[in-house]
Amino acid sequence: MKKINELKMIFDSRSVNESFSRMAVSAFSSQLDMTVEELGDIKTVVSEAVTNCIVHAYKNTIGKIYITCTVFENGVLRVSVRDRGCGIHDVKKAREPLYTSVGGDRSGLGFSVMESFSDKLSVRSKVGVGTTVTMEKRISGKKYE
Repeated sequence: MKKINELKMIFDSRSVNESFSRMAVSAFSSQLDMTVEELGDIKTVVSEAVTNCIVHAYKNTIGKIYITCTVFENGVLRVSVRDRGCGIHDVKKAREPLYTSVGGDRSGLGFSVMESFSDKLSVRSKVGVGTTVTMEKRISGKKYE
């Protein structure tokens, strides 16, 4: 796949930046002339991934969140959300519906939601190093050929 356009951003893992990241990614990806439903899917995935960084990766501290959005000529949008937080001990377990490592009012559906709104979702993590969640979605609108 040939890259057409790319956005990279870095911001603090503060809850106020969750909505900022969602809007920035949706504004960038709107060049693909997506449907309202597709745009909602992208926003939801970014929101879930960034919230995971804030709540789980950095727990009671502030760290950096890295987002890369790439538009490919075939209408595929790839969004990667990365942190340098605590990492996930068991990615397979963490991806199970209703699993949460913090309890309380958390539903444990973040990865399930991200997967349901993506065509492809991958999670790479190393304890003490961080986690990268990468989503791909083929957009039905304008394609770069």
